[in-house]
Amino acid sequence: MPEEQEQESQKAGHSGSSGLHSPSANFTAFCEVEFERRRNSGEPFAEEEYREAMALTLRRLQAQEGEEEI
Repeated sequence: MPEEQEQESQKAGHSGSSGLHSPSANFTAFCEVEFERRRNSGEPFAEEEYREAMALTLRRLQAQEGEEEI
């Protein structure tokens, strides 16, 4: 895993040793790295829409994870 992704993953509370995380944790780590990449790309980037889409998807993933625990 690239160093930047590893740092973001650790910020989200993941350890790099097992590699097994919930889909919502993996998605959050990916989105944070992608958000920074896009923000720093110099290209136009709709940050608010990105965060809204991320939050919607994260809520759905977490709801599914909750259903799977039952």
